[in-house]
Amino acid sequence: MPSVFHYRGFRFFFYSNEGMPREPVHIHVASGDSEAKFWLQPEVKVAYNDGYDARVLRELLEVVHVNQERIGRAWNEFFG
Repeated sequence: MPSVFHYRGFRFFFYSNEGMPREPVHIHVASGDSEAKFWLQPEVKVAYNDGYDARVLRELLEVVHVNQERIGRAWNEFFG
């Protein structure tokens, strides 16, 4: 599970096996027992949420949006 970055106790990462065929670029965010998944294209949006309240989810959505390029670069470097 390559970590892309950490923010305020949240780990932003993707799984090294992202399906076959591979799913489009996305990022997982975990903290404690909670996890969410965000699509990056065609727009940043929540794919699923398990445990975060609406306020935290909005904050994470903004963090993903701000770091969209960084996440995309990490994805492309890892998966080639």
